[in-house]
Amino acid sequence: MMIRKCSKTPASFLGPQGIVVPSLEKPNHLHEDPKEKGSWRTEETPVAAYKVLVATGQFWASGTFDSISITLVGSKGESLKKPLNNTGKDFIPGAMDEYELQSDRELGTIMLIRLHKEPYLFFPEDSWYCRFVELRTLQGESYRFPCYQWIEGYQSLELREGTGKLACDDEENLLLLRHRVEEVKARQDCYRWTEFAPGMPHCLAVESLEELDTNAKFSFTKFSTFILRSNLTKMEMMLKGFMNCQESWKKLEDIHKVFWFNKTPVSEYVADHWMEDTFFGYQYLNGVNPLVIQKCTKIPDNFPVTQEMVAGSLRESTTLQEELQKGNIFIVDYKLLQGVPTNMIQGQKQYITAPLCLLHQTPSRDLVPIAIQLSQTPSSDSPIFLPSDSLWDWTMAKMWVRNADFHVHQNISHLLRTHLLAEVFAMATLRQLPMCHPLFKLLIPHFRYTLQINALARVRLIKEGGMMDLATSAGFKGVVSIVEKGLHEMTYASLCLPDDIEGRGVGSIANYYYRDDALKIWAAIESYVSGIVQFYYKSDDRVQSDSELQAWILEIFVEAFLSRKASGLPSSLETMADLTRFLTVVIFICSAQHAAVNSGQYDYGAWIPNIPPSMRRPPPKVKGMETLESILETIPQVNVTCIALSSLWLLSNEAGDRRPLGSFPDEHFVEDEPKRLIVAFQDRLAEISKEIEERNKVLPLPYNYLNPLYIENSISI
Repeated sequence: MMIRKCSKTPASFLGPQGIVVPSLEKPNHLHEDPKEKGSWRTEETPVAAYKVLVATGQFWASGTFDSISITLVGSKGESLKKPLNNTGKDFIPGAMDEYELQSDRELGTIMLIRLHKEPYLFFPEDSWYCRFVELRTLQGESYRFPCYQWIEGYQSLELREGTGKLACDDEENLLLLRHRVEEVKARQDCYRWTEFAPGMPHCLAVESLEELDTNAKFSFTKFSTFILRSNLTKMEMMLKGFMNCQESWKKLEDIHKVFWFNKTPVSEYVADHWMEDTFFGYQYLNGVNPLVIQKCTKIPDNFPVTQEMVAGSLRESTTLQEELQKGNIFIVDYKLLQGVPTNMIQGQKQYITAPLCLLHQTPSRDLVPIAIQLSQTPSSDSPIFLPSDSLWDWTMAKMWVRNADFHVHQNISHLLRTHLLAEVFAMATLRQLPMCHPLFKLLIPHFRYTLQINALARVRLIKEGGMMDLATSAGFKGVVSIVEKGLHEMTYASLCLPDDIEGRGVGSIANYYYRDDALKIWAAIESYVSGIVQFYYKSDDRVQSDSELQAWILEIFVEAFLSRKASGLPSSLETMADLTRFLTVVIFICSAQHAAVNSGQYDYGAWIPNIPPSMRRPPPKVKGMETLESILETIPQVNVTCIALSSLWLLSNEAGDRRPLGSFPDEHFVEDEPKRLIVAFQDRLAEISKEIEERNKVLPLPYNYLNPLYIENSISI
């Protein structure tokens, strides 16, 4: 969140949503003695007394040595500035400092407070993280002012009382209307849009991590853990001599030597089972990219699979046509990769295919591949590979499919559909919704650290010369091409989980644990969001008249979908049901969906032959030519393998300071009903977690990526 300096405003100004807001001059009955500016002065017997509780952040370096003062702004006037100074050190990390404050006049209902951060003696400026301020009167009234942000430099920060309010709720209060408009305008000055590459969703305009607003940056704990893990990983590979080795692997077993310590039960299982057809099919349901498989009701014209080809893969009592009619045939089509520019790695050309893969759900409920074509155009140079082919021909064909899946997963399922969308959601929220808006309170926990991790990705991962250039077939130019194509094809319906499941025809496929767990979490989020929307909006009219909400959704439509109406994404919201649905999409993408496509990256990618990020030789044009040696010459060489695996290890592990889904230690909501809804949400997530753990007990390979205990609230890695 952007820190806003208090300053004198002109006679009137135009707010970000087009609201003309009169400026309020200081009431003439409020007075300060210029000789005593900055001090507390009582000219008469106090008529109002308050207790002020100030909560400092609980983490390292969140305290301050600076002088902190406070001003109360009420419906009948405002107090003089009062230094907050007790005996001993104030504002240390974790402190809950209490102060007494008296006023010589009745202030009425307290609407705002101002926190003044100023120099103290000879100490240098010292940033301060304020969690919240509470105010209590002798009559038992209580006010809470959420803050949860860093205050840097010497300035004054206005905080509003924490009750959630729409703009229409402030129509009769020019002070509060002015406050919310100025707050949003200041954030718009801080968080500006830019284009990273043509055809991609727009992003935060920073060229280095140093330019980030402090409130968007990693905590010290998270940043130091991230850097330490990165350095240890590089050190291990350098000590083993792998980082300078540009040779092919001599044998597959040697890949185990890349990491001695960074092994997981799943990565070991993958290394043991990667060549099995049942495991190949399983990954489309519960692997790192469970979003691309769809039911096949008719064999595509450009994929001429015949009954004779697949008869050996089906039971004698059935046919391909019968299995199509029963809904037992599924397809994965990577046509989006056709024409994508490829990369050069260490002077060697890399390759990508756009394959089609047909899969069959067997009577034993396994999903297995039964035919693979490595191009979109059937020809004598693009044979259809079958399980009946030689072991290495069939293995190589599956590896080309897995390489294609790597690029669709990394650039669309992961980068585009979670990271880039979440950044637009975060930016629009910061730029269009003030802190008092109930949707700001609802959404802000789900954007924690997202701007930093995305900026880090642009600086180190996807830019020219980054990891995608160093270790993948696509490289920077290919990434931009894939994301642009993916955005052009992405629809709002595909982001709505129930619609996506129905649209892909995978509602009844067996052993689809991603689907089962995701639908439960979707329903839990939807129930929670619905309660919030009903509590604050109460009618569709309030949705339609919420100018801040309409500016928010329009900005998402423009900056994420580049105003593409064919996407089906709304550019305005008309009903509470529409709003609930969209908010559910936002929270689901920023939490559960990201966990599903991110957390297993190292588990499934550590064994490079299972998901090769680059292929050094062109795809086979004839059958009968592949050997183990040709596979070793096709997958990435030693040092490229190490670059890829070090990145997957870092990106699959939360670097400390995590907050699981439903954990909201920053209490932005102050009313009882939102708090009750949060507890109900947490209780349902706990039930889902128990259900998942019970199911996993009988599975040979537990599916835990959507266990709420392991889902992060936001995209922070």
